[in-house]
Amino acid sequence: MPVKVNGNGVEYVKGETITELLERMNYNFPLVVVKVNGKVIPHERFPMAKVPDRSKVEVIHLISGG
Repeated sequence: MPVKVNGNGVEYVKGETITELLERMNYNFPLVVVKVNGKVIPHERFPMAKVPDRSKVEVIHLISGG
């Protein structure tokens, strides 16, 4: 089953981590917040945290300004 990334259906890849999903989706922003099924995942856990099947993933790109 697909996962939803920012509302778009994306192919589920078994065992894929958040880091791998971000790379596959070309999200290479230096500052992002990722929520999986409503839970914020700490940045240091991206390489270890697996994306479950049928998940809702939200990637929020932070922009600094002044």
